[in-house]
Amino acid sequence: MPLQNRVDPFGDLFRSAARGTMMGNRGGALHNAEREILRRHKSRRWITCVLEFRGRHRVVMSPNRYTELFFLDEAVSFAAGHRPCAECRRERYNAFKHAWQLAHRLDESPYADEMDVELHRARIGADKQKLTYEAVLHDVPDGCLVQIDGSAFLVWGRSLLLWSPSGYTRRDRRPRNPVVTVLTPKPIVACFRKGYRPEVHETARRL
Repeated sequence: MPLQNRVDPFGDLFRSAARGTMMGNRGGALHNAEREILRRHKSRRWITCVLEFRGRHRVVMSPNRYTELFFLDEAVSFAAGHRPCAECRRERYNAFKHAWQLAHRLDESPYADEMDVELHRARIGADKQKLTYEAVLHDVPDGCLVQIDGSAFLVWGRSLLLWSPSGYTRRDRRPRNPVVTVLTPKPIVACFRKGYRPEVHETARRL
């Protein structure tokens, strides 16, 4: 049986044999010795990493090690509330920091801890559930994921792409005015507005 280490755009962990294109973690071990998930996160540092880095090898869900999580693509990791890793994705991390600085009108580049504090407030509410918000679809920038009729869609150009664990499976024309539930946290959406463009799965280009 596949491990419960895949992440969907709602931020939930689920089981799937489909392979993601990005890895990440939530600041520590979320699993027990039997590799069962016990918690949603360990700390507020939620990051997104590459699958391979400097030849390092890990046994997934090793005892007392951080829980490796997997995403279809960067857009989904952002929707779940993660940000780029400062080590294995330094260039993308710096680009994200720059967009954050512009979005927040900061005089200096932000530190990781500053971003993590704000991101954590924007992704999880007092009830420990994912925070979302409503917006007119026309105003939602490319790279965000939105919820429509219980399903997650990637906003991409003039289209909405239906998410699935293995890829985007359907392209719908993007309607102009409907109000939708935005899954991507507000601080990340603000970075998209300032030029950060998330990486998306190859199926988004084939539809």
